[in-house]
Amino acid sequence: MWWKLKRSEFDKQKGLGNKKAIQSYVKSGKIPGILAYHQEIPVGWCAVEHRENYPVLDRSRILKKLDDTPVWSITCFFIEKRYCNKGMTVQILNAVKNYVKNRGGEVLEGYPIEPKKKYIPPAFAWTGFMSAFKDAGFIECARRSETRPIMRYHI
Repeated sequence: MWWKLKRSEFDKQKGLGNKKAIQSYVKSGKIPGILAYHQEIPVGWCAVEHRENYPVLDRSRILKKLDDTPVWSITCFFIEKRYCNKGMTVQILNAVKNYVKNRGGEVLEGYPIEPKKKYIPPAFAWTGFMSAFKDAGFIECARRSETRPIMRYHI
């Protein structure tokens, strides 16, 4: 819900309120992303939708629209700890490419980080790493911040 709500709304319903909000979103028939499974056990998550479903992006000076191209935005990941550092993000990105292609999308956009330090705590890596996006074939299209490129993949 971080990218969907005004910051005041997000803070107001922090925790359980946001959980209920995403549950309602899903129950309404909307699909907020994809799950990754390993042997029928969910081990990862990627939020991906049409960019207009993430209004907070356009309120950001760093992540505002590059142009009028209709894009699907990848806004966050969660990977179960046992599956971190094993290439799971690249696998998820490849699955997202197929997911978006099957829904008629032509351009995917992501907002990963390119950390200055070798190690960054997972809590700060929820938008993914630039290296994973590059490994999945995305190219950097803009950079309005030293550590936050905007990456695109043309399907």
